[in-house]
Amino acid sequence: MIKPGEYNLLKVARAVAIGVYLDDGKEGILLPKRYVPEGTKAGDMLNVFIYHDSESRVIATTQQPAGTVGDIVMLPVVSITPQGAFMDWGLQKDIFVPKSKQRLRMHVGEKYLVKIYLDEQTGRVAATEKFDAFLSNETLTVREMEQVNLLVYRRTDIGYFVIINNKHTGVLHYNEVFTELEPGDTLKGFIKKITEDNKIDVMPGRPGYERVTDEGEKILRLLSENSGYLPYNDKSTPDDIYSFFGMSKKTFKMTTGSLYKQRKIAFTKTGIQLTDLKSEI
Repeated sequence: MIKPGEYNLLKVARAVAIGVYLDDGKEGILLPKRYVPEGTKAGDMLNVFIYHDSESRVIATTQQPAGTVGDIVMLPVVSITPQGAFMDWGLQKDIFVPKSKQRLRMHVGEKYLVKIYLDEQTGRVAATEKFDAFLSNETLTVREMEQVNLLVYRRTDIGYFVIINNKHTGVLHYNEVFTELEPGDTLKGFIKKITEDNKIDVMPGRPGYERVTDEGEKILRLLSENSGYLPYNDKSTPDDIYSFFGMSKKTFKMTTGSLYKQRKIAFTKTGIQLTDLKSEI
């Protein structure tokens, strides 16, 4: 079954002057010539994105849109009509946001967070700003220490209100991140804590030992690139550590402690150094 707004793996049925037709069990779906991979022939399988063109025909493309049905993405408005707004999502035809699906009036050139959805009445892909109803923590699909995708939604008094895996909401506390984030920014993170009422705290990066391992490799590499010595230790400021290593002071101390136990580094009065200057990673 063909799914508009998503990627579909389809077989090439026949080639024509304007492109190739893909087998959908009916008349076929056109993949315009400019999007046909070189050397494509009948019988080949192609992974294509399906949507409606400006003439309301179902059409295929090998272009990659900014998101698929179900995704929440930040997109720019390129034009306004009395019926709604059109946003650039990376395809030849812009995606439409009906006026009824806008929180406030949209403006050309501005970017907005929207959810891509399939309109049940028209069968076409559209976007909406009003997606809070799609986010719920009532039944969770994540667990503590699980790695997740985070999307910054807005700022709060205690941290960033984030969307987790396009399904749930959580908070990334200011003291857990040492860089400025803006609505629409995406990052990898993990579930730090889930309360009894399903409120979620998240952290950036990877959880537990995986996090230490990744950051340990980074520290060893930086030491190797700096003649085996770096002037940073547990007395360095959090800002200095984040500026150079791109990690929190807590993670730095945990990681260097692990490297010390492995006898890969030594602590000095002014910093850290490789125990073996010939160490390679």
